Amino acid sequence: MNIVVLVKQVPDSGTQRSLDPSDNTVARATADNVINEIDEYAIEEALQVRDREGGEVTVLTVGPASATDAIRKALSMGADKAVHVVDDAIHGSCAIQTSGVLAAALQQMQYDLVLTGATSTDGQVAVMPALLAERLGLPQLSGAQKLTVEGSTVKVERQTDGGFWALEAPLPAIVSTWDTINEPRYPSFKGIMAAKKKPVETKSLADLGVDPSAVGLATATSQVVDFSGRPPKGEGVKVTDEGDGAEKLVGFLAEQKLV
Repeated sequence: MNIVVLVKQVPDSGTQRSLDPSDNTVARATADNVINEIDEYAIEEALQVRDREGGEVTVLTVGPASATDAIRKALSMGADKAVHVVDDAIHGSCAIQTSGVLAAALQQMQYDLVLTGATSTDGQVAVMPALLAERLGLPQLSGAQKLTVEGSTVKVERQTDGGFWALEAPLPAIVSTWDTINEPRYPSFKGIMAAKKKPVETKSLADLGVDPSAVGLATATSQVVDFSGRPPKGEGVKVTDEGDGAEKLVGFLAEQKLV
């Protein structure tokens, strides 16, 4: 079974993130960039399916040259190879444009199953699996918290308020995963060393047959028009306990509509 996992390099959500004032896009060049955390769960699930069913796992990413770091993390976890789409014209692309690039790349690959994280921490739009399913004409199963492959069928369970939904689709299919589906493995020293020898194929828009004018900030479907920094933190409210401290505290919380 051939499995493709989509990964994305994003600014670390645990650090200060900012926009580039020159074009109002995410300032990735100066950010502490990491692999999108929820993508690690998709990678782990792909590895588990491969170990059960046989085959190989290919990592696919669209991003600048620095995204190689995210690829190496996936390879060190155990993925077999990677495809990196890198082209300056992609800068500033929206989700719809990026889905076109990913779809073009996937059309040049052999796969039975495409796994993605449910969302990315930078965009948080959670639409990529659906966009790809529409472009490729494939079934999509979203929000998987359990995944099994039985012959030519993929089955998932998705949690709801009242329990679980059991969904299935014929292969090939696209499945997005949540962070409750498994516990991603840590790369071992052996895995890190092995990752350096695994093949990473680099492709441009020309290699994919994608017109550069179809992507990029100038023709994106959404753009940041303006932004401002977070306002400075104001002074806190000091409550002096004169025997009525609890009452004053509750009154303050009620005023702020916190209780």
